[in-house]
Amino acid sequence: MASSKWAILLKLLTLTKAHTDIDPNKNVWEAISGGNEVIEFGGKVFNSRAYVSKFNFSGQGQGKKVGVLSGGERNRLHLALTLRQEANVLLLDEPTNDLDVNTIRALEEALENFAGCAVIISHDRWFLDRVCTHILAFEGDSQVYYFEGDFTDYEENKKKRLGADSQPHRLRFKKLVAG
Repeated sequence: MASSKWAILLKLLTLTKAHTDIDPNKNVWEAISGGNEVIEFGGKVFNSRAYVSKFNFSGQGQGKKVGVLSGGERNRLHLALTLRQEANVLLLDEPTNDLDVNTIRALEEALENFAGCAVIISHDRWFLDRVCTHILAFEGDSQVYYFEGDFTDYEENKKKRLGADSQPHRLRFKKLVAG
């Protein structure tokens, strides 16, 4: 994909719909690297096999055909492809679901080195603590709160602001009456 350095590219990582044009007859390494021994992105050059192995495709796993990948393997393939694209903005919806520890570490490392902005929607508090620098929290009762810091610091701040019983409360609506 040719995109200028300043163009904003939103990449929604819905793994069930992403990268539908992957040839199922290619192996994992070919699908990610395009058959090149080195790949370049983010102004850096990487050995393609080393990059692919960061997503837990090492040795024989790199020769596995895309068409026979399990759901978790397919998620790792999509993640490797998405992070390789040079985007300014990533929108990741529950990115750690169905990923093994090594792939989550590769994702964390990629996000740390990512030059753009990543908007992450996740229930994985440990992951959020590792990668977040700002929190946009939807706290209930239609309140949105912006916080600079990681998730643990945000939770401490929330308890100070709202008290120990700061659980969201369901809004009540009047029933619609057909008239």
